[in-house]
Amino acid sequence: MIAWPVAAARAAGASQVVVVEGPDRPLTPALDDEVTVAVQEKPLGTADAVKAAAAHIGREDTVIVLNGDHPLIQPETLAGLAEDHVRSGAAATLATAVLDDPRGYGRVVRAPDGTVERVVETKAPGDATELELRIREISTGIFAFEGGALLAALDEVRSDNAQGELYLPDVLRIMRSHERSVRAHEIHDASELGVNDRVGLAAVTAAAQRRIHERHMLAGVTIVDPAATVIDVDVVIGQDTLIAPFTSLHGATEIGAGASVGPVTTVIDSRIGNGASIVHSYLTGADVGEGVSVGPFAYLRPGALLRKGSKAGTFVEIKNSDIGEGSKVPHLSYIGDTDIGEGTNIGAGTITANYDGANKHRTSIGSGAFVSVDTMFVAPVSLGDGAYTGAGSVITDDVPPGALGIARARQRNVEGYGERRNQRKLESRDGGDSGKNVPEGGASDSSDTRQSTPSSS
Repeated sequence: MIAWPVAAARAAGASQVVVVEGPDRPLTPALDDEVTVAVQEKPLGTADAVKAAAAHIGREDTVIVLNGDHPLIQPETLAGLAEDHVRSGAAATLATAVLDDPRGYGRVVRAPDGTVERVVETKAPGDATELELRIREISTGIFAFEGGALLAALDEVRSDNAQGELYLPDVLRIMRSHERSVRAHEIHDASELGVNDRVGLAAVTAAAQRRIHERHMLAGVTIVDPAATVIDVDVVIGQDTLIAPFTSLHGATEIGAGASVGPVTTVIDSRIGNGASIVHSYLTGADVGEGVSVGPFAYLRPGALLRKGSKAGTFVEIKNSDIGEGSKVPHLSYIGDTDIGEGTNIGAGTITANYDGANKHRTSIGSGAFVSVDTMFVAPVSLGDGAYTGAGSVITDDVPPGALGIARARQRNVEGYGERRNQRKLESRDGGDSGKNVPEGGASDSSDTRQSTPSSS
C-alpha cells in the first residue's frame, strides 16, 4: 500500500519523501533507504502526524501531503496539484473530488468567491451538520502547502472536535483567518482516492490491475482474458507474448518476446526467454531459456535453469538444476541438484536421489546421454557423455562415457508356473490345503550395492 504513493511522489519530481508512521514502525520494512521516516509517537490526528515531520519541512518549500492509503494516485495528479498551487500563490491548495456517494469523506465548504472556506470532517456524529453532509465535494486528503504557512498554522490547531483529534484540514481555516487564500484542485478519477476498508481495497486492486493490463496490451502483449489474469506491477513482458487465462505473474518476473504463458500457470520471480511455452505449470525462482517447453503440470523450483530448446514435460519437478541446451525431461521425473549436458534424454520416472538424510548431493549427467525409464540416481554419482542406463536401474556408481549402466536383478522365467498355480486353486476349492499357496521358484536374491536409504528432496 505505502510503496505505491511513495513511487508516485518520486515520479512527480519530489526532492524528498517523508513517511510518517507510529512508534512500532510497521511500514519501515516496505521502505527503501531513500525514504525519510518520521515517527508520530501517539495517534493524535492528521495534523499531529504532519507536525511529526516538521523538521523536514522548509519554510520556502512547496509541500505535498497525501495519505498513505492512496495507492493509485498518479504522478501527473501530484505534479498538476503542485503546479496549480505555485501558480495561484495560495497558502494551501486542496485536492477535491465530487462523488455520488461521499460517505466517509470530509466535506469541502466553499466560500462565495469559490475558494475553500473549510473542510468539515465526518468521522463522528456531531462533526458535520445535516446541511454539510449533503455536500458532494469531498477532501481527498491530498494537499499542497507553502512550507512556512503550514508550519505556522500547525501550531494553532486545536482538538475541539467530537474525536478530540488534531485535524489537518483545520489549518485551512487558520490560514484564511490570517487572510491567506486556500484554493481547490479537482481530481476527476475517483480510483485515485483512499482505501477505507476491504471493499475499497478490492476496488483499487481491480483498478490497478486494469491499468497494468492496459499498459502491457498497448505495448503489444496479448492478454486473452484480462478478468482472469493477475500481473504484478513490476512484471516485464515482451512484445507478441500471449498470456492465457487463469495465469498469475508475480514479483520480478521477466518474460521475453513471442512467448506463450498459460493457461492456469503461476510464475513468481522467474525469467522466461523469447519463444518459450509454459502450460499449466508453477514456476518460482526459475530461469527458462529461449524456446523452452514447460508443462503441462510441471513444477520449477528455485535454481532451476533450463537452457535454450530444452524441455520439462508433464509432472516433472526440477530444483537447483542445470538442464543443458536441447535436453529433455519429458514426464514423471524429479530432477534435483543435477547438472545435465546438451542433447540428453531423460526417460519417464527418473529420480535423482539427492538427499541422504543429512546432506544434499549433486548428480552429473553428461551430453548426448540416454537415461532409460524408471532410473534412479543415488547422488553423488555421474553418468558420462553418451552413456546409457538400463530401464529400472538404480545407479549408485559412476558410469563412464559411452558405457551402459545396469543395476537391477536379472530376470528369471519359471516355465509352467501359471498351469501349476491354477491347478492348486482347483484343489483348494475341492478341500485341499489353501494355506500353502506360495509361488514356485522361491524368492529372488538381491544384493545391497550401497548401505543407504536414498530419497529425493
